[in-house]
Amino acid sequence: MSLQNLSLNTLFVGQQLLFLPECASTNTVAHELVNKNNATDGSVIVAGAQTTGRGQRGNTWDVEPDKNITLSVFLKPTFLEASRQFALNIAVSLAALDLLKANLPEGCKLKWPNDLYHQDRKVGGILIENAISGRFLQHSIVGLGININQVSFQHERAASFALLTGKEFHLASMVAQLLENIERRYLALRAGGHDQQKQEYLQQLYRYQEWHPFEVEGQRVMGQIAGVDAVGRLAVIVEQKLQFFQFQEIKYLF
Repeated sequence: MSLQNLSLNTLFVGQQLLFLPECASTNTVAHELVNKNNATDGSVIVAGAQTTGRGQRGNTWDVEPDKNITLSVFLKPTFLEASRQFALNIAVSLAALDLLKANLPEGCKLKWPNDLYHQDRKVGGILIENAISGRFLQHSIVGLGININQVSFQHERAASFALLTGKEFHLASMVAQLLENIERRYLALRAGGHDQQKQEYLQQLYRYQEWHPFEVEGQRVMGQIAGVDAVGRLAVIVEQKLQFFQFQEIKYLF
């Protein structure tokens, strides 16, 4: 099984699959397919290498060619109201965490809003871009980058499956597992499983209900994560008061 010819046990995710040896960003390619009306629900773009992969806050993704998962999935969650769009983040995050837990030692967590962690090290990230029509989502482009066989990183807090286990993984098998996980979690969300998924998400949330330092408006504060609201804001108890933060308004300190 190769990245060009994946064998997938899915109903629709990855049944239309485009493999690119290299591209700037799989999310960008997905947007181009959407604009040309060439994307069907569950379409997947897989890249051997990304030259300008994107993350939250415009961060770039540090990846070596042909060693990691770099892909995007096009979905049409028209059943999901825009006010509840973070439910899709939760479903996709749990799907990615399923892959980590199946292959890594204990200690895998989800770091709000969209990072995959093993203990205090980042193993991957998710970037979801939504298009909204009226009250509902029209379509979503789900980008995932997960470090698999790369062992050298510029960032000291980065890790990979290979670094954490001391062994090399079959990349195509990891991609297949991830796509199957995404379909399973997505179908569960579509069937009304959001409340259950949100409870599971909170239990897997990095630093949940623990006191840790954060940076808010340039100041170091002690806070305790209390949850996540419907639109994806992080609820944190700071100075005995429950406060809600958007992605760029709070920073984890180590």
